[in-house]
Amino acid sequence: MAYNENIADRIRNSFAALSNVEEKKMMGGIAFMYNGKMCVGVIKDDLMCRVDPNIFEDLIKLKGCRPMDFTKRPMKGYIYVDESRMETDKQFNFWIDKALEFNPLAKASKKKKKKEL
Repeated sequence: MAYNENIADRIRNSFAALSNVEEKKMMGGIAFMYNGKMCVGVIKDDLMCRVDPNIFEDLIKLKGCRPMDFTKRPMKGYIYVDESRMETDKQFNFWIDKALEFNPLAKASKKKKKKEL
């Protein structure tokens, strides 16, 4: 199992009423793009959230949270949340809400130009 399908389904349910959502398989997991920007995802059994860098330090102090360090270099504004911190809908929705609140302020990554043959 590359990523926890149960968490991915919970995200799909949370995003069901939103338009402009895209799923992309990446980093050995799945990312959910909202308005063309990475918002949340699942890597193994962790929820990945893109949050406001201004509250990042406070959020990673919470039990079960840590900086996203997929490349061994922590990325400010990206958090891993382990399953124990999203057992209830209230806990899960807290993280989804944090990611959706930041999304309008987030910058989209630059599109890579396709090489012409």
